[in-house]
This record gives sequence, structure tokens and C-alpha cells, in this order.
Amino acid sequence: MADSTKSSVSIKAPPAEVLDVIADFDSYPEWTGQIKKAEVLSEDEQGWPLQVQLTLDAGVIKDTYVLAYTWDVGEDGTGVVSWELVKSSILKSLDGIYRLSGTDDQTDVVYELTVDLSIPVIGMLRRKAEKTIIETALKGLKKRVEG
Repeated sequence: MADSTKSSVSIKAPPAEVLDVIADFDSYPEWTGQIKKAEVLSEDEQGWPLQVQLTLDAGVIKDTYVLAYTWDVGEDGTGVVSWELVKSSILKSLDGIYRLSGTDDQTDVVYELTVDLSIPVIGMLRRKAEKTIIETALKGLKKRVEG
């Protein structure tokens, strides 16, 4: 992704366990910080969410939007979960990737995010919002999995 913000975290749990938390959208308001509501709109035949409607409050960025997800993951939970924006009132794009790698007792998660708004926002504020979304999500994911 061009012009994106990226961060990573190591979690003391197998990748499959981390992946299960990432795929559990109903619990996002409990641990993500900025997501106030999440609803799975459609799933594939394996039960992976394909489209999810989310309500976000990340300071400068507030919106209800729909994301389309792709689950390119193995049975061990390693691989890539990616998403792209389908519908939004203020976002032009909200594209992201979780890259999961690791062993039976540790998972390394890299989170990359690109946000583009349809309203004018200073680039510095947009980057700050991306960083806040990523850092809060990674800390919340780690706490949710390890707790």
C-alpha cells in the first residue's frame, strides 16, 4: 500500500488464536478502542466475514462504513487478512492488512493502514489518526489474546 502507516506487535499465543480474535467482529467494541459497533453483513462458506459494517470514532475520523475482507490464511493462522473500503460517508479509502507469522507460542502481527478522507484534513492529522488507530488496535489485540 502506498503512503500507509505501519506498526507491529508480538503476542504470546499461537497465530490461530490471534486470527480468531481478529475474525470476531462482534467483540471489536470491547477491545479496539475506536470501533463502537461492528456487524458482519456477509460470510464465505467457511464462515470468514466478507463484508462488515463498522462505526468508528477515532477523534478526527468519525464514520459508519463497510469493509470487504479477504482471508489469505493457513490452518495454522499464519498469513494475511486484508480489507478495503466498500462504502462510507467521509472516507475515500480505508485499506488495511494484518500480516500474521509465528510459532505455536508466539505470533508477530504487522498492521498496515491507509486512510483517505473525502473532506480536507491536514496530512499530519490524517497520519496521527492512522497511527492512533493502529497502536490502539495492536495494544487491544495483544491484551485481548493474552488476557
